[in-house]
Amino acid sequence: MSDFITRASQEVLERNKIDRDLYVKLDVKRGLRNADGSGVLAGLTKISSVIGSRKEDGKIIPVEGELRYRGINIMDIVQGIQQRNQHGFSEATYLLLFGKLPTESELNEFEEYLYSRMEIPNRLVATNILQFTSPSVMNSLQRVVLALYTLDEKPDDTSIPNVIRQCLDLVAKFPTIIAYSYRALRNKFHDEALFINPPKDGYDIPENFLHMLRPASDFTPLEAEILDLALVLHAEHGGGNNSSFTSHVVSSSQTDTYSAIAAAIGSLKGPLHGAANSSVMHMMANIKENVKDWADKDELSRYLEKILSKKAYDGKGLVYGMGHAVYTKSDPRAIVLKQKARDLADAKGRLDEYNLYLDIEKLTPGIFQRVKNSDKVISPNVDFFSGFVYDMLGFSIDIYTPLFAMARVVGWSAHRIDELINGGRIIRPAYKSVAEPQEYIPIDDRS
Repeated sequence: MSDFITRASQEVLERNKIDRDLYVKLDVKRGLRNADGSGVLAGLTKISSVIGSRKEDGKIIPVEGELRYRGINIMDIVQGIQQRNQHGFSEATYLLLFGKLPTESELNEFEEYLYSRMEIPNRLVATNILQFTSPSVMNSLQRVVLALYTLDEKPDDTSIPNVIRQCLDLVAKFPTIIAYSYRALRNKFHDEALFINPPKDGYDIPENFLHMLRPASDFTPLEAEILDLALVLHAEHGGGNNSSFTSHVVSSSQTDTYSAIAAAIGSLKGPLHGAANSSVMHMMANIKENVKDWADKDELSRYLEKILSKKAYDGKGLVYGMGHAVYTKSDPRAIVLKQKARDLADAKGRLDEYNLYLDIEKLTPGIFQRVKNSDKVISPNVDFFSGFVYDMLGFSIDIYTPLFAMARVVGWSAHRIDELINGGRIIRPAYKSVAEPQEYIPIDDRS
């Protein structure tokens, strides 16, 4: 790095730093959060609701977590899917985008339309993915989404029918873009064989993703089922999460669908948003390395206490995957995924690791309250188990956040449509300047 950049960077740090006390004095909602940690109410939506607490006399009271898609409890959606012994991602997509559960004929028509659009043009694969291979699948995904704009005959048409068409094309193409980008990454940066398995007729999205990602195109029904479940659980999570809010903000400017979804991808790529399950996996590797007997709860407790006391692992005092910005007593997505993860752990011969997760889940809240001297209620979030599930499916950490995007593009699309229908005003919050007035100094007089 040049001396100029080093010096300039130091000046930037010094001249842009703002006294943190001013945020309190001027009642600034940093991170669009209220003082109690709840989100600032910035909009209304019919898409989904996320409940983790209730307010009584100005106090936050923890409650069992609840997630609803279009008013329907996610637990009921999952139960309905499992009772039919069918995959549910397409049904959840239909529900979130169109606001109702499809009839059998509507779902069949929808799936036929959706799955027929999974292929991406060969020239896009050759250039954007194979020629300019990125070390980040998220970067590749964002770039290909923007390139799809150039192949659309009506890219800037923001009428609802056209936006729905564009969104469905993206939902269908995300698995293909991600799979191809990942295989190109593994070839260029890890010397693995390059192969391209095109989407296969008769396969749905989770089946096709496993088919496209694996050299032999092989997978078990259980593997496809649990991937489908993970996609259903990650498809939507309210308008206030960073990437969905990004979809609202960018859509409010009346820009095109590709720009809005690419912006949401950029948000999810940030480690504070989309990398939680990767953080869990890195932490779990450290725990497995330092706790000799995984079944010894006393040994495990001592090491968890070291982590929370900032004396072990990364020194940040966090047990990743425990706690959530909204949920307190429970994350319903974690409850559902934990149940199915056991079946996969049993099939893969990894029940000892599964039991380690369960012990960390049980032990951490009490240790957290003691070490932090806090009465905060915490529980595992969906990321606590999703990384373990993806690891058992043979996915590397490179693809965890892209898998999140593969599901959440449904929510982003729903929120884009929501903003175009109900917004009407460009989103423009206020920032107060606290800079001191200065006089302009002629260049010859500057020191």
